[in-house]
Amino acid sequence: MSNATTALPGPVFHEPIYSEGKASHDPTGFLVDHPSDTPIYDEVDKLLKTQVVGFDKSRIQPDELFSLEEALGPRGSDVVQQIKEAGRIVFHSIGDSGATTEGKQYADELTVADQLTEDCNVTQSANRPSFIMHLGDLVYSFGESKYYYDQFYAPFRDYPGPIFAVPGNHDSFVLPNTPAGETPLEVFARNFCSDSFVITTEAGSLHRTAMTQPGVYFALDAPFVRLLCLFSNALEDPGVISSEDGKWPSVPDYQLEFLERQLQKIKDEDYKGAVLIAVHHPPFSYAPPSSVKGSGGSHGCSLAMLAEIDTICKKVGVYPHAFLSGHAHNYQRYTRTVEFGDKTFDVPFIVCGDGGHHVNAIAKAKAGNVAEEPHFGIDVSYLDANPVVDAKGLSLEKYNDRGYGYLRISADSSQVAIGFHLVGQTSLAQSRFDKVTVDLASHEMIAN
Repeated sequence: MSNATTALPGPVFHEPIYSEGKASHDPTGFLVDHPSDTPIYDEVDKLLKTQVVGFDKSRIQPDELFSLEEALGPRGSDVVQQIKEAGRIVFHSIGDSGATTEGKQYADELTVADQLTEDCNVTQSANRPSFIMHLGDLVYSFGESKYYYDQFYAPFRDYPGPIFAVPGNHDSFVLPNTPAGETPLEVFARNFCSDSFVITTEAGSLHRTAMTQPGVYFALDAPFVRLLCLFSNALEDPGVISSEDGKWPSVPDYQLEFLERQLQKIKDEDYKGAVLIAVHHPPFSYAPPSSVKGSGGSHGCSLAMLAEIDTICKKVGVYPHAFLSGHAHNYQRYTRTVEFGDKTFDVPFIVCGDGGHHVNAIAKAKAGNVAEEPHFGIDVSYLDANPVVDAKGLSLEKYNDRGYGYLRISADSSQVAIGFHLVGQTSLAQSRFDKVTVDLASHEMIAN
C-alpha cells in the first residue's frame, strides 16, 4: 500500500475574496527559508539567454474580453456601475515585487504592499483604486510554488481588491528537473488563471482566492480603460511574444492573432476609452549611446517584440495610449513621438520594476570610472533603431533609481493620467514623483 497522500482540493466560493477583512501586522520573516540562488544561476546562465517556454492558448476567443465585472463575481455589476457613476477609474500597477531575502529586502516589499493598501483607504470613492495590474516577476527566483505565500500572498494579504498579473521571466523560466505540474507557468495559472474562485494551497492560511484570468495573455476591460496584457516569456532579455517567424519555434503565435483581433475590435467599436499595453519586458530601457561611457542597467530594450506590436498596430490603424512594463528594477518614463496616419501621437513608455525586489541603477560605469547618469528629457532616439512605425523621436523624460514605487493610474472619458509614487512618504500628494497625462482623442500629452 502506498503511503502517498492526495491533497484535498481547495474550497470553491461563489464570489472572490481579497483581503483578510481587517488590518493585520506585517510578517516578521519567511515561512519557507529561501537560500541563495547564486549556485543555480551559475548552473543555468546560458539557458537564461536561450530557453523560452511554450504556453496554453487562452480559454476565450482572441477577440473576447475579460471584464472587470466578471472578475469581481456576483457583485461586479454593482461595482462597475459605481465606477461609471463616479466618472473615472483608478487602479495601481507595479512590477518585480518578490523579495528573496529576509531583513531589509523583505521589509521593502512589505512597505510597497502596505502603501498600496493604505492608498485604497480614501474618503472619496472616485479616488479609490479598484485593482492592481501586476507587470510580472511576482515570485523569485523561478516562480516556485513554495515561495508564493511569502512573496505574494502574505505581503498583499490586506489589499482590498483583485490583483491581475502577466507572468514575468522569473514567473516562467523552467529549471532543469522541475516536476510535472510544478513548472512556473503551471503554478502561475493555478493562482491567476483559475476557472473558479478557489483558495489555492499556495495561499496557505490566508483567504485571497485565485484570479480567474483566461490565460497568461488577456484583454482586461474596465470602465474607461482597456488593458491588452501580453506575456513576454522567460528570457532575461529580450522579451518574446511569438515564434518570430521560427526563431523561437516552441513559442506559439497566439498573441499575434490576439493583439490584432483586439485592436480591430477597438477600431470596429470606435472605442473611446484608454488603450494600454501591459507587458513585462520593456520595449525601451536606458543604455548610453556608447559603451565608452559605460552601460545601461541590468536589462535592455526589446525591439523585436516592439516591432511585432507596431506592425500589428500599423496594419489595423490603432495605437495604444501608453505602454506599461517592469523587468528593469527602477522607474523610467519615455515619450515616443509617432506619426500615425495624419496625426502625431505622444506615447508614454513606462517602466515600473521597483515593486520590492531590488532597485538597480539606470547606468553603470566602466571599471574605475564614475557612472554618467542621463539628465531628464535627454534624446535617446538611438534606442529606437529601425522602427516599424514612423517614429519621430524618443526622449527619456524622467527616471528614479533610488527608491521603490508604484503607478497610480486614472482614466475618465477624456484622458488617462499615470503617476509614479515613491513609497515611504507621509501622504499621497507627497509621494508622487512623476505624472504624465494623455488626451484620449488626440493622443497628445496635456499639462498635469
